[in-house]
Amino acid sequence: MGELFVYSFFLGIFFFLFPVFVYIDAFVDVRENKCWFALSLFKFFKIFGGYIEIKKPGIVFHLTKKKAVILPYKELAPMRKKFEVTKGFQLYRFHQIVETGGEGKPLGVFIGAAILSASGQIFSVLHSLHPFLSLKNGVLLTDHADLKLTFQTVTIFNGLILSIAIGKKILEAILNWIRKKESTASWKKQPSS
Repeated sequence: MGELFVYSFFLGIFFFLFPVFVYIDAFVDVRENKCWFALSLFKFFKIFGGYIEIKKPGIVFHLTKKKAVILPYKELAPMRKKFEVTKGFQLYRFHQIVETGGEGKPLGVFIGAAILSASGQIFSVLHSLHPFLSLKNGVLLTDHADLKLTFQTVTIFNGLILSIAIGKKILEAILNWIRKKESTASWKKQPSS
């Protein structure tokens, strides 16, 4: 029993102090209207994966063959306000490869060069703001018309930052609940006319 406590203690210290790397690997096929993704820790421990489709009612997340979650378009704007990324979550790597048609055609070469140029400009600004950030970009020209994107992002955080962010969200929810309760109570105390 004592060994379990010691192992748990050191595992907790490791989680709270050392960086945790979260990998998102994705492949987007515009023609098929699908985005396959995998979320993993340290690239070896898969948390979950599936694919995303854009349909008429909203964005559909297929997590298993029988389980899908629909996120309606009208809920996207309010949901964006709920997820606030703090400074403790740092983007560490963004690598992408764009696959487009037009091999051997001047327009295809021009589109590939424009993609490389635009992403090069964006990457240079990001790299000047965050020198540690690993950014890579590539373009593949194919002989058939399609548009595909493969990318990998790596985000770093530690358990301490995560617990502070979760604690902040819990405190905000409690404060909002107290304010709502107080405004409801003061409204009920008003004399009726």
